[in-house]
Amino acid sequence: MDEQPSLLSRASAEVVDLHRFFVDWFNAASADNADFRRFERVMGEGFCMVAPDGQVLDRDAVFDHIRASRATSEDDFSISIEDIRAGWQAGDTIVVCYIEAQQRGGKHSRRRSSAVFTTSSSRPTASNGDICMKPGCRCLKAEQAQDINESRVTKGEQQ
Repeated sequence: MDEQPSLLSRASAEVVDLHRFFVDWFNAASADNADFRRFERVMGEGFCMVAPDGQVLDRDAVFDHIRASRATSEDDFSISIEDIRAGWQAGDTIVVCYIEAQQRGGKHSRRRSSAVFTTSSSRPTASNGDICMKPGCRCLKAEQAQDINESRVTKGEQQ
């Protein structure tokens, strides 16, 4: 009997695969191989992101920023994902927490990130079956924002 992978394993695979897309998209040598529709398919309607400076960006602003950043690195950009774990899970929704380590131009950075995922039968073309980013915030670096969003999830608030 084929058993479907756990929600954590599917969300973890999506985090890793999405960051591979970013590396391809940002590196000039591989940007032509990156399909922006792959990114659009997994970002749920109502998606927002808390940027490292604490600014909340809606879905369109994130899309505009990613589009504008295409091929902006000369093959010196890399991302590795570390320490993926479930921060919270209920039913078909999970908060995945992880460390995103980047290297660009000889500089290294690490940021604590979290993302809210849900299963979605309306997104059958997503790279990992039917998992997509849930409306709400994907938090990058700003740990206060991460704490706020995890608190919202704990309290059961829907965004």
